[in-house]
Amino acid sequence: MSLNVCVFAGQGAQSPGMGKDFAETDGEIMRLFERANGVMEMDLAKACFEGPAELLKKSDICQPAIFVTSVAAFTAFRKKAPAFAFDMAGGLSLGEWTALHAAGVLDFEETVKVLKARGRFMQEACEAVPSGMVSVMGATPEQLDEICAACGTYKSNLNSAQQVVLSGTKENVAKAAEKAGEMKLRNVVLEVAGAFHSPLMQPAREKLAAVIDGITFNKPAIPVLANATGKVHGDDPGEIKATMLRQVTDSVHWCDDITTAIAAGADTFVEFGPGKVLSGLIRRIDRAVKTLNVADAASLEATLQGLA
Repeated sequence: MSLNVCVFAGQGAQSPGMGKDFAETDGEIMRLFERANGVMEMDLAKACFEGPAELLKKSDICQPAIFVTSVAAFTAFRKKAPAFAFDMAGGLSLGEWTALHAAGVLDFEETVKVLKARGRFMQEACEAVPSGMVSVMGATPEQLDEICAACGTYKSNLNSAQQVVLSGTKENVAKAAEKAGEMKLRNVVLEVAGAFHSPLMQPAREKLAAVIDGITFNKPAIPVLANATGKVHGDDPGEIKATMLRQVTDSVHWCDDITTAIAAGADTFVEFGPGKVLSGLIRRIDRAVKTLNVADAASLEATLQGLA
């Protein structure tokens, strides 16, 4: 069985100009940005199309901005290839919310509302406790456990067997980077606002619970991969809500998500949204699968040709 999976970009993929060429040539896509403007009570379209980059780095702007851009790319693809069917959806961190929207779990405006709040609450948690993240490459699970135990850090993103992101307070992240270096492990301290997907985000999780409590979740039309479990979400909307709250503080099991999809028969992954970070991560997990991306008009045409 051969399955097609749509995957959606996460925070950090943003760049000024994203979504602009789709919106300029398609009134329906421009209206997506206008609808988001209404929920955001600001000109989100201008932020996406023009920046500045510093504005797009703010979590409460960045998360809705990437979501709308990803939906724009997905919409442009669907209009060009209406017969192409996706059998499964997934996304990294905020991209999982885009996947849930694509699968019919939440409507467009309510997803923007959730991500505006989620971004704000995560930013507040970052400002309350100075924190960060460090990417460690080539470590064994035992080495990662040793670093976390010694330095008080957490495994936040299990991106592939070769790349895991650790998080913690600024001081503990610096200690983890130093210890990884002593263990001859390549590492990079990331330019992020804080320790996402760790217990330090607990205040954000609690605030987000109140927001999504009043939002209707539907049964997914296609299976959606869950970051918090590395498996597919069930059909129960209440369980999906609970799992998405866990996602704020729990590790992102991206590698497990992709291996789950591949075990089910997935062999083609199309990434929607700015950049192509997920395509690169998927290729590291399994070089045998096909990865394509839709970020702008040029990559849309290349993907259509690649699927022909």
